[in-house]
Amino acid sequence: MNNAVFSEREIINDVLSSEKQMITAYGTYLAESTCENLRSELMKIINDKQQIQYQVFDLMRQKGWYQVKNANMNDVQNATQKFQGMQQQMQ
Repeated sequence: MNNAVFSEREIINDVLSSEKQMITAYGTYLAESTCENLRSELMKIINDKQQIQYQVFDLMRQKGWYQVKNANMNDVQNATQKFQGMQQQMQ
């Protein structure tokens, strides 16, 4: 008999990981779906899952369990320009 006790941090980290995996899976289903009603429902589910994921992430951040570094404005602008350029090349 295994009496493993998980800490709050371990449980919440597992929840965060699970939410990320579900978002990825639903994104794949959405990308492969041709039924407009199904696509609409999948987009709603993805949006709900993203909200849950953010709430879990924010809880971890508030507790000091998920360290984040704020990006400086130059990095944000450089990334935006890079991906806009990539998008234009694909059109």
